Amino acid sequence: MRAQFLTTVLRVASRPTFVASTARTAPLLVRNSSGHAQESFESFSERYVNFFQNAEDLFEVQRGLNNCFAHDLVPSPSVVEAAVRAARRVNDYATAIRVFEGVKEKVENRQQYELYLQELKPLRDELGLTLKEELYPSSS
Repeated sequence: MRAQFLTTVLRVASRPTFVASTARTAPLLVRNSSGHAQESFESFSERYVNFFQNAEDLFEVQRGLNNCFAHDLVPSPSVVEAAVRAARRVNDYATAIRVFEGVKEKVENRQQYELYLQELKPLRDELGLTLKEELYPSSS
């Protein structure tokens, strides 16, 4: 009797079970990104202008800037203006200045950056923004 019990236990233990085989396999999760439509530059600009106009605190402004500058394009002057106004609305001077530093890093050359500065000069005068290049001309 004991030998028969031992044989049965060994036979059952040697069989693969369904639970053991499924526990070893990891689920395969795939997310296809081909279903997304391309966003036009105009709709991108409109989306971020609306976002910055409705931002209520510094965290939202900085999150929006991070998302906006993560794209492979330079934001339009209207987006930059909305971002700077949002930064000043939440009373953060440093973030307003850093918006211009972000634009400087995103543009291809110095002439493009100068065009942004020229177009946004009335905004900078209105909000009293002094850029890093104006404070430290030798370091730029």
